[in-house]
Amino acid sequence: MGMGQRRMPAVFIGHGNPMHAITENVWATAWHELGATIPKPRGIVSISAHWFIRETAVTAMEKPGTIHDFGGFPRELFAVEYPAPGDPKLAAEVCELITEAAECRMSEDWGLDHGTWAVLRHMFPDAEVPVVQLSIDRTRSGRDHFDIGTALRPLREDGVLILGSGNVVHNLHAASWGNDEVHPWAVSFEERVRRAITDREFQPLIEYEDFGNEGRLAIPTPDHYLPLLYVLGVARADDDVEFPTGGIDLGSVSMLSVVFTNS
Repeated sequence: MGMGQRRMPAVFIGHGNPMHAITENVWATAWHELGATIPKPRGIVSISAHWFIRETAVTAMEKPGTIHDFGGFPRELFAVEYPAPGDPKLAAEVCELITEAAECRMSEDWGLDHGTWAVLRHMFPDAEVPVVQLSIDRTRSGRDHFDIGTALRPLREDGVLILGSGNVVHNLHAASWGNDEVHPWAVSFEERVRRAITDREFQPLIEYEDFGNEGRLAIPTPDHYLPLLYVLGVARADDDVEFPTGGIDLGSVSMLSVVFTNS
């Protein structure tokens, strides 16, 4: 870390419905306020639930495109662009850091998906900070994802914000569309995760497949949960932990966000 340089926070955001990208609500407001309190990063490494493939790859283009990876939403949402620059040098740093944990490919065939831009357009609306995305390899274990996160720790000391974007509870089959029903297991599991993070009990979170029936309901597929493990891996023992947002949206989607910071 350079003289006077703060360690950058590590942030997990529960991003939820893509419409939060263009809606003013408590979550979007909290993301905006969070961005305003963070020192301006030299770059952002985003791990989004929506780049869930069979390898570890990192976006390496100068100008990543804005990917509208959803359907059935208003035209206004498809019109959103987040023209943040890429950073091939930062992408190469990421691949080099994680080389012992995972083989990494420099990618020209993705961009910034809505897991990234729906959050960043609130946190950093000017889109001036360079962004690279790191894929989630669907063939790897929870421990592997945590270890890749741990390998990225040095970036925090060098002005880089690590952002995980997903949801610790994400079960769209159980979603309450058009009513206010909230599933008790969703509330319970969100609290279970919050408590484990507060107590620094990361092992059960890494071994999420052992959570039993409540875990199977909360995490029917791991894509939205796994970004959390990267952020837990990047966290350091002397970080403070904060939860800027929480609560259940649509009955079965947790909006819990976690910030590890060292002020």
